Amino acid sequence: MPSVELSDRTVLLASGPDAEALLQNVVTTDLSSLAEGEARPGALLTPQGKILFDFLISRTGKDGFRLDCRKDVAQDFLKRLTLYKLRAKVDLALQDQGFLSASWQDDSSPSENDSSAVADRRFPVELKVRRRYGPGTGGADKAAWERLRIEHGVAESGSDYAMGEAFPHDILFDQNGGVGLKKGCYVGQEVVSRMHHRGTARRRLVIARAESPLPPSGTEVTAAGRTIGALGTVSGREGLALLRIDRAAEAAKEGAPILAGDVALALSVPGYANFTISAPDGQAETA
Repeated sequence: MPSVELSDRTVLLASGPDAEALLQNVVTTDLSSLAEGEARPGALLTPQGKILFDFLISRTGKDGFRLDCRKDVAQDFLKRLTLYKLRAKVDLALQDQGFLSASWQDDSSPSENDSSAVADRRFPVELKVRRRYGPGTGGADKAAWERLRIEHGVAESGSDYAMGEAFPHDILFDQNGGVGLKKGCYVGQEVVSRMHHRGTARRRLVIARAESPLPPSGTEVTAAGRTIGALGTVSGREGLALLRIDRAAEAAKEGAPILAGDVALALSVPGYANFTISAPDGQAETA
């Protein structure tokens, strides 16, 4: 069972009788279907629909939630949530201490090892990826965790996209449960809903592979001399890329190579996603 310490992450706790109502009204995740023992991705958006903060959210009891977020922006995240609190009966606080780790290929259930362990629903169930928020040790190299994310198309801000520059559809939140497309209003909901129903999501996260090592994260991806995106997390000959799939499809149709620097890329869609790069108009196709 590989396990890695995620020292760049921390936990924001929301508790109280109004915690679920507050979060349901401001974040993208549909909490009405969030079960005990699981963590789902989510985001707090700008009114224009772009991701301001991203996180993994899980329940900590009847009236409590754990928001697993980047440590470097946690204070700002707390301040922003506090602005929406108003008179709601909710306590918001950063966890003072704690060990946060991820493990996978674990044959035991979360409760057998650690009552704070939850299943990371961004990954296939059979991988048994867990987030743990209690004492433990991280034995795996952080690179092993990044390879796992690349293989399964799991994006994280900072590594794969910048805060304030990506829509939930860009990083596949419409595909992996990160946005509740049938829930009520939340900050930025009108933009996200319009993008979804009009099928205007052309920029998408894809998996990039090459026959030689990829250049560094942030390298522009080009097709026919035109920039169509950039590399995110990179590990050897594989990486994640956020790019215009309609332009990638045009390049493929014309036989033009798709390049990161001078390295030719082969692109694929994460296994959980229901769109294709070769869709005629670059839009998502319903499976």
